Amino acid sequence: MSEARIDKWLWAARIFKTRSIAADACKNGRVTIDGVSVKPSRLLKVGETVNVKKPPVTYSFRVLKAIEQRVGAKLLPEIYENVTDPKQYELLEMSRISGFVDRARGTGRPTKKDRRALEAFVEPAMFGFDFDLDDEED
Repeated sequence: MSEARIDKWLWAARIFKTRSIAADACKNGRVTIDGVSVKPSRLLKVGETVNVKKPPVTYSFRVLKAIEQRVGAKLLPEIYENVTDPKQYELLEMSRISGFVDRARGTGRPTKKDRRALEAFVEPAMFGFDFDLDDEED
């Protein structure tokens, strides 16, 4: 097989988890071949370079084999060669360090355990005192 659909190849080469995600990436202009945005039905040939934008990184792959059936992870070196610029990986590492990829534990929405602890702390304070404002009108 010397040609394959780009969306099927992206899925078969395990660059995207599902074929529909690969097709959406093509439709939204995140997949280019030789600098040109491609449609999901574009036929891919051996030797072409595919660029895939997964913010903040743009990955580049040289096609060694055009396949449409998903293969095991151990066979990926036979399918494509990763020719991504090392600066892209530095950019990925910097964004990972800066904390935008993963939030620190406890900085987001409270967990169920946190909520219960907060309620246990607040309820005695709210209902432990008798605020009788009508008695002190003198």
